[in-house]
Amino acid sequence: MRNKTEKGYHKLILWTKLKELLKLGYELIDKLPDSENYGLKPQMKRALISVMSNFVEGYLKTSKKDKARFMEISNTSLQELEAQSEACLILGFWTEQDYELFDSKRGEVGYFMYRYKLSLKSP
Repeated sequence: MRNKTEKGYHKLILWTKLKELLKLGYELIDKLPDSENYGLKPQMKRALISVMSNFVEGYLKTSKKDKARFMEISNTSLQELEAQSEACLILGFWTEQDYELFDSKRGEVGYFMYRYKLSLKSP
């Protein structure tokens, strides 16, 4: 893959955090039992992809209003992942350590998304 770290959204810390969350999320989702092949697994994967995709789509919009709307969608998917990861812990699919690791990474993404949204409000 070409090095895109100096172009557009690729240069943002938020993008790095999103990639880390995606990788960790997929690794932990693989721990779910086969009984979740049509339940939590695809739902969590869609939410992970939604967080990234909506961030990128918003980043590429020209109006601040459109950017903010896609950031909200991205953030909603991030909150979905919070509930889904708690379900993984409650159901015993993940250990406490798995959950804490994922929740910490999810929190980092949330923080950088919040900071990015704040930057949209500045003149």
